[in-house]
Amino acid sequence: MTSSRTPAALVLEDGRVFRGTAYGAEGRTLGEAVFCTGMTGYQETLTDPSYHRQIVVQTAPQIGNTGWNDEDDESARIWVSGYVVRDPARTPSNWRATRTLDDALAEQGVVGISGVDTRTLTRHLREQGAMRSGVFSGDALRADDEMVGEVLASPPMKGADLAGEVTTAEPYVVPAVGERRFRVAALDLGIKSNTPRQMTARGIEVHVLPSSSSLDQLLEIEPDGVFLSNGPGDPATTEHATALTRAVLERRVPLFGICFGNQILGRALGLGTYKMRYGHRGINIPVIDVATGRVAITAQNHGFALEGEPGQRFDSPFGAATISHYCPNDDTVEGVRAEDVPAFSVQYHPEAAAGPHDAAPLFDEFVSLMETAK
Repeated sequence: MTSSRTPAALVLEDGRVFRGTAYGAEGRTLGEAVFCTGMTGYQETLTDPSYHRQIVVQTAPQIGNTGWNDEDDESARIWVSGYVVRDPARTPSNWRATRTLDDALAEQGVVGISGVDTRTLTRHLREQGAMRSGVFSGDALRADDEMVGEVLASPPMKGADLAGEVTTAEPYVVPAVGERRFRVAALDLGIKSNTPRQMTARGIEVHVLPSSSSLDQLLEIEPDGVFLSNGPGDPATTEHATALTRAVLERRVPLFGICFGNQILGRALGLGTYKMRYGHRGINIPVIDVATGRVAITAQNHGFALEGEPGQRFDSPFGAATISHYCPNDDTVEGVRAEDVPAFSVQYHPEAAAGPHDAAPLFDEFVSLMETAK
């Protein structure tokens, strides 16, 4: 049960300060303030490695109603730098809960703040853009100008090379469910637990590899396909992963990428990337498939995007390619597809543990790609 009355402050780099009370651990944390529109799935959000070095603002006013359980984590720990909520649940109500959200944050040293007017804060971030920020509580609280100074001294997300900080230290294998049909090498740039689960359910043996893996290490597995995972940071820093992707494309090994992996495939095909003003984070973001006109409601978490226009065909070092998906809200590129080599990617999360599941058939498409290549 949340009982802290310790004063806390969320401080933005433009000098705006939001007051509240400590939630989770007390102290100081720095990161990029971003907002997430999901009304459910906060446990999956908090444990998503793509949120590394970000302070997540929940737009839904009531958070923590279902507590915290031991089954829904998307990785081995909470990755967010800080957490901002308006009205935390006083008592969780769910048969699967083993503790409160407040307790889980405190156990893992995640500094948060509650009682914030998150509607005003979200409007501010939409208008001014995601920005560097800090949460300060307890002994870490000081004069506003001192806290703003600390925020301004922190590194920006643009240019941040973070995948190496969240990747697995050692390779590991997730066995196929039932008979093994394919073997996939998954480059871990911040992979979520439900991603291998989606593939193993389709008869895929998943070999999860560190982001620093070489081409020889990848080919040693003799993969039927290669998967590029989601992850944090600026895609412009991914020289190694992009070069590895080009080598995979040269060998015509079927390739599927999601989120960060979409940006890496796009860069391997010759597209540029840019930092969005406030990004897409939530589980209710529409995406249109250019080829079919079909709309999927998707889970997303990205602050960078590929350059390009919906439906655009372009020449790449590996032949023709297409901007295959886009978001109708702002025309952001949401997918690319190579036409002359077996590779495609999407900017969203088809594994979406907290839902929605409109995009889950993309894993079946990956299977079809590997079947065709055999």
